[in-house]
Amino acid sequence: MGVDSEKSGFKLLGFENSKSLAVIMVVSTGKIVKIKLCDLLKSELLDNLSKIEIKDIYRKFYSGGAALTAYEMSDRNEKSWMTYVALNLTLFALYVFTNIAAAKLIYIEYFDVVVTPGVFLYPLTFLIVDLLNESYGLKLARRAIYFAFASNAFILVALALASHLPGLSGWKLDQPYGEVVGHVSSVLVASSVSFLFSEYVNSYLLCRIKELTNSRFLFLRVFFSTFFAVIIDSFIFCFIAFYGSMNNEDILAMVYVQIVIKMGFAVFNVLPAYGARSLFRKYVTTHQVA
Repeated sequence: MGVDSEKSGFKLLGFENSKSLAVIMVVSTGKIVKIKLCDLLKSELLDNLSKIEIKDIYRKFYSGGAALTAYEMSDRNEKSWMTYVALNLTLFALYVFTNIAAAKLIYIEYFDVVVTPGVFLYPLTFLIVDLLNESYGLKLARRAIYFAFASNAFILVALALASHLPGLSGWKLDQPYGEVVGHVSSVLVASSVSFLFSEYVNSYLLCRIKELTNSRFLFLRVFFSTFFAVIIDSFIFCFIAFYGSMNNEDILAMVYVQIVIKMGFAVFNVLPAYGARSLFRKYVTTHQVA
């Protein structure tokens, strides 16, 4: 579609129904031109478009803008998909940061506990997955999870390969770099496994509770889905990442602390979930992808 028009130098991008305009791109320069449908049908430019594009222009003109076409800007729901991409990238960024930051342990003297920096931001990944489930459905939410998981696996392999490359002779950071990368790699493995299981459970419970409550009581599905996901994530991550390098008692203590902190965020996530849902429906689209 659009191959003939690209050869001729013009391509139909879409329509603006409110002003009865056709949006045309000059392929050679990338310039966007907006022309009234009635004027376009009378111009020689129409002959430079493909048969499919011309057919849709006539359909849009004679239907008064009511006919839906593949070029309709609003039909493609671009704001909705850009929001989906932004949520995916945010999920990925939070995921990578918490994994790398987990190489540093923090001791909070006031509470006498040891935690990782990521424990304060990682619960936001549950909120993002909840928003994806709420606005795009279980299928697309799981695709976002798989995307983050695959990206994390790629980083893991890349770091492992980089650590085996010959270092510069006399470079003081060569050995510390190898130690940090080695620890980060083990953390990435632990995080990958815990992330996949916990987010899968989180997304499943969210959609299941949504079905049982007929899409009511958002706070219930956000809280309970996160509650079980947090427990699963904390146990799997801590024991895979630190087993053998720390005592089991210390690992369990870290698990309990992480659960408490993450549960606090689970309660906090309820308000942003309501706010994000409201903003999504108001400014992005009223159509939700199943």
